[in-house]
Amino acid sequence: QVQLVESGGGLVQAGGSLTLSCAASGIIFNVYAMGWYRQAPGNKRDMVATTSRLGTPNYADAVKGRFTISRDNARNTVYLQMNSLEQDDTAVYYCKPLIAGFNSWGQGTRVTVSS
Repeated sequence: QVQLVESGGGLVQAGGSLTLSCAASGIIFNVYAMGWYRQAPGNKRDMVATTSRLGTPNYADAVKGRFTISRDNARNTVYLQMNSLEQDDTAVYYCKPLIAGFNSWGQGTRVTVSS
């Protein structure tokens, strides 16, 4: 059974930074690309960033230049370093392996950016 545990969210002022972590279990972590997603109140869940199994990143336009995704295959963990946070970054953040047909989510971690 796949388990995804996100952590690291919190309340931060605009312009600040946070680093999110996602620990995965129940999968052969280093085989799969991983993604970070977010869902703001009233909005659908959108992709924020993905990393290939070898660490090649891809970012949504809204976060390019501010967020950095990375992974530690030895720890089965994917990270999201978020800098220059904006109020529009306020959301619950989730991670997920990019596996066709896989649609299970963890509890997410809430990020709130204040003005």
